Amino acid sequence: MKGKQMKLLHLSAALAIGLSTFAVQAETLAQIDTNVGTIKLSLDETKAPKTVANFVNYANKGFYNGTIFHRVIDSFMIQGGGFTADMVQKSTDKAITNEAANGLKNTKGTIAMARTASPNSATSQFFINLVDNDFLNRKGDSARDAGYAVFGKVTEGMNVVEQIAKVQTTNQGYHQNVPVKPIIIKKVTILK
Repeated sequence: MKGKQMKLLHLSAALAIGLSTFAVQAETLAQIDTNVGTIKLSLDETKAPKTVANFVNYANKGFYNGTIFHRVIDSFMIQGGGFTADMVQKSTDKAITNEAANGLKNTKGTIAMARTASPNSATSQFFINLVDNDFLNRKGDSARDAGYAVFGKVTEGMNVVEQIAKVQTTNQGYHQNVPVKPIIIKKVTILK
């Protein structure tokens, strides 16, 4: 009987540790289907709750469907989620608070929010880092040092991201680094 109680105790402890690990690493899974392949994401709702909720909201209402990766710079990042294939910018919801102080870094394969020079101006647009972009990390409170909020990472399809990075780009109006052949985001699906 004593052996069974010890096994039960160890099992209970292992289960408690497993559940606490899960709670600490709460994640939302998402999938970006493009005309060149699929990118799967793990979004960190523990460290970037407002940013993840914002992305999920846009995805669930179909906002991203038919948008493009409109800014592609090899050895830097690919940016999308705000323009249609004819380079018309979509109307967005209210901007969100910058969560760049969450401890997540702009390393290769992470997804972060695009914004203007104002730290709290991110709406729908996001980018995926192609390399470690340390200069995009938060360094302080000033607008210049506020950083760009990372809210997840690519778990599958980094080869698709890298394929997008290699496409030919051009200038279109005042927009630079626009793919010559549109890279279309067919749909963003929240999986869990």
